[in-house]
Amino acid sequence: MKVPVDWISAVKSFLVAILIILSSSMQSVAEDDLRALANAVFGQLPEKMPGSENDTIERIALGRKLFFETALSGNETQSCNSCHELRDGGSGTDNLRVSVGALGIEGRRNSPTVWNAGFQFVQFWDGRAENLAEQAKSPILTHHEMALPSEEIAIERLSKSAEYRQAFTAAFSDLSDPITFDTIAEALAAFQRTLVTQDRFDDFLAGDDNALNEQEKKGLYTFIKSGCNGCHNGPLMGGELFMKMGLVNPYPNTDDKGRAEVTGKRRHNYLFKVPTLRNVAQTAPYFHDGAVFELDQAVSDTGWHQLGIKFTPEETKDIVAFLKALDNTRTLDDLK
Repeated sequence: MKVPVDWISAVKSFLVAILIILSSSMQSVAEDDLRALANAVFGQLPEKMPGSENDTIERIALGRKLFFETALSGNETQSCNSCHELRDGGSGTDNLRVSVGALGIEGRRNSPTVWNAGFQFVQFWDGRAENLAEQAKSPILTHHEMALPSEEIAIERLSKSAEYRQAFTAAFSDLSDPITFDTIAEALAAFQRTLVTQDRFDDFLAGDDNALNEQEKKGLYTFIKSGCNGCHNGPLMGGELFMKMGLVNPYPNTDDKGRAEVTGKRRHNYLFKVPTLRNVAQTAPYFHDGAVFELDQAVSDTGWHQLGIKFTPEETKDIVAFLKALDNTRTLDDLK
């Protein structure tokens, strides 16, 4: 199983958090101490994604256009944006239990958000793609998703457009043949590397005492004290490791074996990438199978299945209040 490079650091941060919490209560934790604790466990979200230093204005612009391009689906009815809505303040998801492909076929898993995707250590719930460019290729050619029959058809369709020929030449000027399936994927990746969220929690971490209200701070404290950060750690509050779904108490869905379907190893049964909690209140439904549509229910279920905890109604409300402070305030228009 692939483990993120900073796994040891995450464990250390978790242990530091436990030591602080065991010796205090929410009432006795000062504002600066809570911020220091949160910074140790999570840390602020970086402004740029890994790999973005090589992205040019031309590649980003091309990738943005391709993200909304229906010619990349078999019947030219669906684009990347169909399942990862970004317009009008979109959350980067379709908010469906599972997505419906170009041919009207339902998928098996919930569509994750594309916001912050490039920060994560692997792509897809089962980690079958290592990076954004590799991930971008799969939905285009998958029958129950965009259903394009071949890479060659994608190249042929785009090559017919003088606008695309010019855009690819500008974006990949070092290549004699700039329109390839690899350059399509790399342009999409370049655009997605601009999708970095912005929220009030980062403002709090940076020193703004008024960024979170008292209930949200209480929810943050409860989140850490309960051990939720054992999996939802780092700046993304997730996206850094695989974890068994149903770690303490079994998860009802036993049909999807998760990571094991990629590796063929029994010990990987029910392992899934821990989802990021950034903007989580806007990305319902929840879990790999999209089984839960309400955030409070998702918090309650996660506490039970992953930690063996039954949160009180007050604890659940406080955690949900904190998670809503992770709402993304940045839109697609802000990235122009």
